[in-house]
Amino acid sequence: MSDALEAFLEHIMLIKMQSRATVEAYKNDLLQYEAFLEKDVIDSSTEELISFLAKIKNKRTLNRKLSAINSFFDFCVKSHFIADKPNIKIAKIPKNLPKFMEYDQIMHAVSLIDTSNWLGMRDAAFLLFLYASGTRVSEAINATKSDLQDGEWLKIRNAKGDKERLVPLAPAATEKLYAYLNARPFVDDMLWLNYQGKKMSRITAYKITQKYLGVSPHILRHSYATALILGGADLRVVQELLGHVSIDTTQIYTHLHREDLAQTLHAYHPLSEGQ
Repeated sequence: MSDALEAFLEHIMLIKMQSRATVEAYKNDLLQYEAFLEKDVIDSSTEELISFLAKIKNKRTLNRKLSAINSFFDFCVKSHFIADKPNIKIAKIPKNLPKFMEYDQIMHAVSLIDTSNWLGMRDAAFLLFLYASGTRVSEAINATKSDLQDGEWLKIRNAKGDKERLVPLAPAATEKLYAYLNARPFVDDMLWLNYQGKKMSRITAYKITQKYLGVSPHILRHSYATALILGGADLRVVQELLGHVSIDTTQIYTHLHREDLAQTLHAYHPLSEGQ
């Protein structure tokens, strides 16, 4: 390890009071860069830094290593070890796309639920209800039997901004829903009850989706929106169904559509690689 690098690590540990984990991460990144250079890090050029970073495909990893290297050179300039430093901007990381589950994954999980008792029937119905309606978990657990319109529409009363909206429910979801309602031993206007006959809590809702799908209820909302976009639904329609105030919130799902189109092109177009 070079003297400058050792001085930098002591500086961020003793003066900057960085955690041991942060210091170790900076050390590993800088030693990796030094091994790439096969010389003292302080003597590297902008061109050499670009060559090193070009080998890193993951943008988060790239940014982390670049942050460590930039911090090191800032320290070296301030300490008058060097007069100038390599200048590379941090790469822009795209906004994370929402996680979602495929239709087959969800339906397979639902098919494995033991529905020989009313609680199992509830769990199966609840999963399909979330996937068929795209409701937020707070909207789902506050839904009542009175909110069911004509047996196939759901009036969502507790949407953000105190607005109401109507969403259609698929027959597969309503079939499970009414079977559960008819089987449960409690009479209540609330759609979703716990084993004591009281309104289902957010924690219970989370436990149900986690138990059968390994995800939070919100992932089923993303799955609902993703299925619509990939199926060709208009963005404004999806915005209305999700209850988004701004189209910008819904816009993120268009990235999934573009990704799907790109995969289709690469798979089937004769000019794509591998064809």
